[in-house]
Amino acid sequence: MRTVITAKRLWDGRRGIDEPVVTIEDGRIERIATRAAAELPAGAHLVTLGGATLAPALVDVHTHGAAGYDAMEATPEALGAICGFWAEHGTGSFLATTVTAPLDATLRAVEGLAKWIARQPAQCEARMAGIHLEGPFLSHAKRGAHPPEHLLPPRIETFDRLCEAGEGHVRLMTLAPELEGATELAAHASARGVRISIGHSNATAKEARTVIAAGAASATHTFNAMRPLDHREPGILGTVLTDDRLYAELICDGIHNAPEMARLWWRAKGPERGILITDALSAAGMPDGEYQLGGQTVRVTAGRALLPGDVLAGSVLTLNRAVMNFMRFSGAELEEALRLATVNPAAMIGLESTGRLTEGSVADLIAVDAEGRLEASFVRGARAF
Repeated sequence: MRTVITAKRLWDGRRGIDEPVVTIEDGRIERIATRAAAELPAGAHLVTLGGATLAPALVDVHTHGAAGYDAMEATPEALGAICGFWAEHGTGSFLATTVTAPLDATLRAVEGLAKWIARQPAQCEARMAGIHLEGPFLSHAKRGAHPPEHLLPPRIETFDRLCEAGEGHVRLMTLAPELEGATELAAHASARGVRISIGHSNATAKEARTVIAAGAASATHTFNAMRPLDHREPGILGTVLTDDRLYAELICDGIHNAPEMARLWWRAKGPERGILITDALSAAGMPDGEYQLGGQTVRVTAGRALLPGDVLAGSVLTLNRAVMNFMRFSGAELEEALRLATVNPAAMIGLESTGRLTEGSVADLIAVDAEGRLEASFVRGARAF
């Protein structure tokens, strides 16, 4: 049966359309038209979303888990719950993100994630579009929640083992530029089609620029776990904010960064290079309590996820909430904010057809109100929220 969705406006990732009519059949968008130009198909299931704006489903390139489950568990039960949770919150595609752990444990997790990606169900769940390796090639000085005993120096051989375990599904890797071997690994990974994101780093500006020249494409959770900005040595942060070749992530929860820093990031990276992420852990969508992050116990209280010593360990943010927060903090318009959570992350990881709505594309879309509040979520044309 065809489904027809109408709303006040549609933003397809490039332009806006007033009074849209979106026809969906067999999980794909059959037609995008306007009410003036299209008659509603007879017998179609009609979904009327009044004053909402339709937009591509959100894309999260940095999330560790949700709904009480950690991506590192890599079991069908855990990954099914995570995918279902994200679909309900407007995310259509995401990268399952690892955390530094013993290498054997990471290899097992990556193998499990790859198996899920290869056979994930086509039902009403968000699609795991690949794997983000956050670690083990990170700085001890800026390791954040990553256990120091499991950090490793950048080695092509170790990276290749992780890629083989991932069966071609590793799409992104965080790397500290100042580590010996980082430049060579960045070039090697980029040649294999894996994007490099610089982060968890105490790098100087020169060290950051060297790895960008070797192929780095993005920066991991800007401001967090980075050398502080200095007017004489701008370091990795100054480079991230001023190099227009580089995308840059932001955790926009009001905890990891003050609203003023969101505005600074927006002025620096703009609508073409900013990427909103969650960095969510298993506690997303759950009450306060203790949760797991790659085998570490994290305590969540009033929305703050902390390891012992008051070390921030991810967030409980959802990407739809990040869009709302960003609009409020920065003053950005709705379609500008949506771009940071759809088109930009998809382009950064090489999924050009994701994050846009076109005739023939998979019918992953959301409906939001003028403040970015989620009103509906559709995955392959089926309503998830």
